[in-house]
Amino acid sequence: MSESTYRAGTFGPPTPVLSVSPVVLPAPGRAVDLEVRVSAPVTGSDLPVILLSHGQGYSNNLSSLNGYAPLANFWAAHGFVVIQPTHLSSRTLSLDPNTPGAPLYWRSRAEDILRILDRFDAIEAAVPQLLGRLDRSRVAVAGHSMGGHTASLLLGARLTDPHDGTEVNLADPRIKAGVLLAAPGRGGDALTESVAESLPFLRTTDFSGMTTPTLVVAGDKDASTHLTVRGTDWHADPYVLSPGPKSLLTLFDAEHGLGGISGYDVAETTDENPERVAAVQRLTWAYLRTELYPGDPAWQAACDALTAGPDPLGRVESK
Repeated sequence: MSESTYRAGTFGPPTPVLSVSPVVLPAPGRAVDLEVRVSAPVTGSDLPVILLSHGQGYSNNLSSLNGYAPLANFWAAHGFVVIQPTHLSSRTLSLDPNTPGAPLYWRSRAEDILRILDRFDAIEAAVPQLLGRLDRSRVAVAGHSMGGHTASLLLGARLTDPHDGTEVNLADPRIKAGVLLAAPGRGGDALTESVAESLPFLRTTDFSGMTTPTLVVAGDKDASTHLTVRGTDWHADPYVLSPGPKSLLTLFDAEHGLGGISGYDVAETTDENPERVAAVQRLTWAYLRTELYPGDPAWQAACDALTAGPDPLGRVESK
């Protein structure tokens, strides 16, 4: 599955991208105001939007609005506006470890995305080149690793708040589609003992109400033994345990970095593979393009390209 195959079958040349950061959204009650990066093609109107939630990782800056350039740049160069928040869990903020919600701020992360949805007017005002160019009826959410957990909550997954025992439902109908990249799976006995104790919000993850159309991306070598005892199948749970319509992209020989999506040439990528990153770029773009524009042939064309060669990088199944 070569880049030339994709360009011939589905993709035009990339357009220049405008990227503006930090755009600061006042956030009363949050430990600090919310900072976001906005990336968009310099031309075009009625642009669909992807809200991209970062993971954690070991680097100081990838877990912030400065990460995930391989995805954000590609999506923006092919017609999406990409908005990336810096969540409170980011090392760039160096918050006091006693801050409420620490260390991963699972609820605040989802609320960051909701705050962006509520503040499109302010974002357009802060980026004048974007004024009047957003299609607010076509919004998707994407997230990698912990960002995948954040995205799953906005797509309809639920959990029980370990502090007060209430069921948490943060699904938002403004979000029409999603992409979960190496996202956490179910809780319960799937978790390691240490994770079940230290991150109790993961114990009760329930995908049965995640009805929004979603592409789940998982690597078949992503065992995540620090999180789960179930092995690589755990990252497919958001697909297996949720109702359709859903699709699952399984990437062969891919580990948690999915080839290097969190940044260009970063040390924490254990499975660096530019061709794999290109596949993730194109397949995620194509999936969201078809979900947000029903009848668009991009997704089918991308799936056909994935398996066209003698040595495919992965497989897709849908329900």
